Amino acid sequence: MEKTQNNRAWFLVLPMLVIVAFSAVIPLMTVVNYSVNDTFGRNEFFWAGLEWFDETLRSERLWSALGRNALFSAIILAIEVPLGIFVALHMPKKGFWASFCLVVMALPLLVPFNVVGTIWQIFARTDIGLLGHTLWSLGIDYNYTANPLHAWLTIIVMDVWHWTSLVALLCYAALQSIPEAYYQAAKIDQASRWKVFRYIELPKMKGVLVIAILLRFMDSFMIYTEPFVVTGGGPGNSTTFLSIDLVKMAVGQFDLGPAAAFSIMYFLVILLVSWVFYTVMTNMDKEEGV
Repeated sequence: MEKTQNNRAWFLVLPMLVIVAFSAVIPLMTVVNYSVNDTFGRNEFFWAGLEWFDETLRSERLWSALGRNALFSAIILAIEVPLGIFVALHMPKKGFWASFCLVVMALPLLVPFNVVGTIWQIFARTDIGLLGHTLWSLGIDYNYTANPLHAWLTIIVMDVWHWTSLVALLCYAALQSIPEAYYQAAKIDQASRWKVFRYIELPKMKGVLVIAILLRFMDSFMIYTEPFVVTGGGPGNSTTFLSIDLVKMAVGQFDLGPAAAFSIMYFLVILLVSWVFYTVMTNMDKEEGV
């Protein structure tokens, strides 16, 4: 007897598809329209073709901001992924302290982006902030509003504080799924701590690490609110990332055509790099599985 397929379940997905169409597809079509036209307001558009894309690609402004974004994302991934794994490995597995650590680790993730920026803006001030005043008292000439290196360090430490918990919690969930029998077998074989990590824990974490790296790359590459609140893109343009530069172009200068072309290329870069990350890591998993 043949089984008949019931596709009525798709009706449950239909409302979500409609919401996605209105919230993503239609705005994207609007941005594409602006990217190939010039406008002076009042809904009057003049065909510009690929002029804005060509102008943006030739702009030193784009490549400088792209370089800052790439450097920031690389630093964030290099710090947060190993640190998150380290924290997950040293968290209690059972009991009251396990629950306590999970709650503490989740707290930074619950803080809104603009509040995170405000907290660190005040925290790093040399006159009223605990961090800034302490460094100043120790004789360190710290000033994130005037020194580009200090601004970068402040934003990096802020992001590490905010998002390392995500990597740690994902890794912790993967570690909890490892049967106790694996550890017992390793103990019988007198396997070292490194071998337990290398051959038991790391393979179990690879799936969640792919997700963690993708999420952290996309978030760090699209970062806007926190550095904008803390430094405003300064000092100078040292912390002006792509998102901040895009907002300045669209809202500050009202260059809607170049800003639309800029945003489409920004989106394509994130999409391309995320696809490369995902493809490389899934291929590594397949090769090891073979």
